[in-house]
Amino acid sequence: MKRMHDPETTRQRILQAAFQEFYRHSFQASGLNRIVEEAKLTKGALFHHFTSKQELGYAVVEEVIWPECKARWIDPLDQSDDPITGIKGQLQHVAHEGPLGGCLVQGCPLNNLAQEMSPLDEGFRQRLEKIYVAWRLAVATALGRGIKAGKVRKDVSPSKVAAFIVAALEGIMGAAKNSQNEQLLWEAGDALCDYLDSLRP
Repeated sequence: MKRMHDPETTRQRILQAAFQEFYRHSFQASGLNRIVEEAKLTKGALFHHFTSKQELGYAVVEEVIWPECKARWIDPLDQSDDPITGIKGQLQHVAHEGPLGGCLVQGCPLNNLAQEMSPLDEGFRQRLEKIYVAWRLAVATALGRGIKAGKVRKDVSPSKVAAFIVAALEGIMGAAKNSQNEQLLWEAGDALCDYLDSLRP
């Protein structure tokens, strides 16, 4: 078991507290005081690990949001030759639980930061885009395997469909957040599932 004051343990506590703060209040409206209070640390400890709020934000994208996105959206498609079933399963999981448990109320953490910070900070934009690129590539690669396995229509363009699917998923979560309407989440999700089914041979 790691000691309470182990540097890596402290860093992870800060990252998790910062993620929750950014997710609840947005990056710009978040406060370092609330982050250190949530992490049960001092500002000195925070600034020992991160020189600025911006650096902390970048680290949250790279070390919290990216691993979560990878585990939720990318890893389940790895080696799958039936991406349609896989993506539908992911969508149903989101509809039931939401990303990190807050889809309907707080939306998608990745999309939230992209909408808020990409127009304002190139460092954020580049880091967030790397995640989107990896996500689209994973979907496109899985679709390609599905075509070869005869489970996806041969006339489907993996890259175009992947771009649409990722955009649709993020749009559904954003619309659900704005409307606070669970019925909209389910209806939009059902429509996307219908589209996915239309990709079958």
